[in-house]
This record gives sequence, structure tokens and C-alpha cells, in this order.
Amino acid sequence: MRVAVIADVHGNRLALAAVLESVAAARPDLLIELGDAVSGPLWPAETYEMLAATGAVSVRGNHDRWVAEGAPETLGTTDRFTQARLSAAQRAALGARPMTWRGEGILGMHSLPDDDLTYVMHESTRHGIRERVPGEVEVLLPKPAGESLVLTAHTHRAHAMQLRDGRLVVNPGSVGQPAYTDTTPFPHVMQAGSPHARWALLERRGSAWRVNFHAIEYDWDAAASEAARHGRDDWSRALATGNLS
Repeated sequence: MRVAVIADVHGNRLALAAVLESVAAARPDLLIELGDAVSGPLWPAETYEMLAATGAVSVRGNHDRWVAEGAPETLGTTDRFTQARLSAAQRAALGARPMTWRGEGILGMHSLPDDDLTYVMHESTRHGIRERVPGEVEVLLPKPAGESLVLTAHTHRAHAMQLRDGRLVVNPGSVGQPAYTDTTPFPHVMQAGSPHARWALLERRGSAWRVNFHAIEYDWDAAASEAARHGRDDWSRALATGNLS
């Protein structure tokens, strides 16, 4: 079985188009999208429609939740921009997404089943970002319910970890936002180091999974220009370079 996994598109339709072309060439049996689909100073509505047309299995991310449910005055600049450009039906559909999906021996989620803000394989500390060890990740995750593959996103970092209980945990990286800053729980920067659009292909052979990470070229300068056109030089730099620090 071949499973394509995408996440954190963040309204970047140019990156998404390039990734979907790469995905189509791989001819997967299933496409899974792990949330934070449209929030970004780019093309929210167009990206939503592009994703909807794929028929992907989709889960809800924290930005999907905020855009769907938040009052405009409570939202950050990016989510407020996004919310204003989506239809009521699009916002409702984002809000109706489940937090988790199970099937084919897979558990898919944006971060954790009951917490869309906590990183899974990484941790923000007062000293910077650290990688969790497998035992720490096992404590965070729900007890296994027959799955051999756990899919998570949220950090925008492509990463895989084999747990002691046999499960493989995979983050495909971000399709559309290669770098960002956050202040929770401590100020930190997440950055991929290049502007490529990222996705992962998982192949199940027997009881084991093989993961292949992909970094796709696309017209990131056009995406950076769109962010700059909306007054977001921070996004523009991240899109053009994959770095913020």
C-alpha cells in the first residue's frame, strides 16, 4: 500500500499544485492531509477548493479551528486575513474536520488527538527546540489501537521516529510554509532551511513502512511576492529562502 501525506499547506496554492503533481506521479492508494490547510496571506479560498477536489482524507489543524470558529477580533493577522477570504461554507467545512483519522493501520492527526498545539517529536524549551526521545513520544501519544503508522504535522519539520513499541511516527513537513516563528510555550523559530514544498510517501511492505521524504521545487518567488503584496515581509522571506533567523 502506498500513502501520500501532505500537511501545513497554509494557503500556498502554488506549492500545493507542484506537490499534487508529484503525488499523482507516485500513484498512491490514499492521500492524507494533516491540517492547517489555508491560513496564510496568500490564496486561502483557491487552496481550499484545490484540496477539496483531491478527495483526500483530511483532519483539522489549530489554524483551521481558529479560522472556522474564531471571532475576527480575537484572531491574529494571518488568520483574520484568511477568514475574511473564505465563504461561510468553507469555514464550516474546516471546522467540521475531525481531529483524528484511523484506517489501514494508520492514525493521522495534526498534532495530538485532543491537543492541536503541542509538538509531538519536538519540544519548545527556554533553551530552544529539542528533539524528543522515543519514550517521551510514546507517553504523549494515545495507546496503540492496532496502528503501525502515526502521522503528525504542526512543526513543519519533515521527520520520522521509530518507537520502541514498533510504531513509526512521521511528519511530512510543510507544503506551503517552510519557516515560522512562535511564542508558545517559549519564543522559537522553526525553519526548513530551503523554500521547497515538502510531502512524504509511505509504502507498507508486510508489517513495516518505508518512508520517502520529497522536497519539490516550485515558483516560490511568486509566492513570496504575493505575501509581500499583502504586507507580510516575514512570510515573503520565509517563502523565498526557507529561513527566518
